[in-house]
Amino acid sequence: MIGTIAILGLLLGCGEEPVGGTSTQDFAAKRDQMKASLTSQVSKSASKPSEGQAAEEIGFGNLAQTYAYDGSGRRDPFRSIHFVDQDEVPVKGFGPLGDFELGQISVVAVVWDTRRPRAVVTDPGGRAFIVHEGSQIGKNAGRVIHIGDSLLLVKETYVDFEGNQSTKDVELRIRRSQGG
Repeated sequence: MIGTIAILGLLLGCGEEPVGGTSTQDFAAKRDQMKASLTSQVSKSASKPSEGQAAEEIGFGNLAQTYAYDGSGRRDPFRSIHFVDQDEVPVKGFGPLGDFELGQISVVAVVWDTRRPRAVVTDPGGRAFIVHEGSQIGKNAGRVIHIGDSLLLVKETYVDFEGNQSTKDVELRIRRSQGG
């Protein structure tokens, strides 16, 4: 019974003519009419518009006028903001590890008995980074100067309120588990 009703509904619903609405021929005729209208508007706007002519009369895509971008005095949007010109002041906190204080960074692992020692450190969010001697780390322009068997030695540069620079060596050690 339900199958018969479904088949009958499909047969009645699939007629040749749409039930109200436009046919394909009507749609094509309307499209050609709009195309001719837009072509005439473009040809009108190609001539110099009068001063009293409204923007709607000119229409979109005015082919008579061209636009040129002047980027002088603006930053190049395709150039990284971390790289600066030679005459500019270098950006403090370069890289993702430059956003944190050294107390927030923890040492997870150290590979130290090699030609190029490396260490794995994590930020407060848990992201891991590999650093080596010379890597920049911390907010105060710190540089890794030594990697030992369980520590990282970082030299930070501080500038006081008078403009005097001082350096400080900070040791970051692998934290042992506090379990029992």
